[in-house]
Amino acid sequence: MRSTGIVAFRDSKLKTFPDEILDLDRSVRTLDLTNNRIVDIPVEIGKLTNLQRLLLADNVIERLPVNLGKLQSLKVIILDGNRITSLPDEIRLERLSISGNLLTSLPTTIGSLRNLLIFNVSNNKLKSLPESVGSCFSLEELIANENLIEDLPSSVCNLVHLKSLSLDKNNVKQIPLNLLKDCKALQNISLHGNPISMDQFQQMDGFQEFEARRRKKFDKQIVSNVIISSKGLDEGVDL
Repeated sequence: MRSTGIVAFRDSKLKTFPDEILDLDRSVRTLDLTNNRIVDIPVEIGKLTNLQRLLLADNVIERLPVNLGKLQSLKVIILDGNRITSLPDEIRLERLSISGNLLTSLPTTIGSLRNLLIFNVSNNKLKSLPESVGSCFSLEELIANENLIEDLPSSVCNLVHLKSLSLDKNNVKQIPLNLLKDCKALQNISLHGNPISMDQFQQMDGFQEFEARRRKKFDKQIVSNVIISSKGLDEGVDL
């Protein structure tokens, strides 16, 4: 495990964080503790200064150490299927997945994640996304399915690199009027199971340009023999 930088204790029925990992210090680049019964991550994880990927899905973690943001090499955190109710203020990531937890809000400091490419907060209890999410300038994919979200902050229009927005099974009645116009990279919007209408969507500024990008992506997938599903507006609004 030292030579590859990968330390894995998947499916090991662990209830506590293995102390022996902390002795490996700088040699750990990927730490995989998926599918255990771990409740807490010790603050001593800060010793793993070269850690790049932290995989903690399917545990019973309730909170994260406040010093997690001190791990400046950390690029990926997977926390799906835990019991987390809040996030540390300072984390620098390219990918953050925290679906299937108990989040009711996100910290305003989420906007400091300027290198974040993929953000998945599906299946939580979020009623809104913070205005600061619009400062995640590198964001390409935002997935927030199965929450309680009613509307999006106008700052989402600042996400000029956003390619995919998924908000299935929320309470979204409308989206920012300039979203399709300002997010010129957007190719995919999924709003199935929301009270927004197709007419609202089609009347938005930039709809024709969005539709052209969506169809171009669809055509490329067909040429590449990629099978994709279609329902209503493909990758769009569920009526």
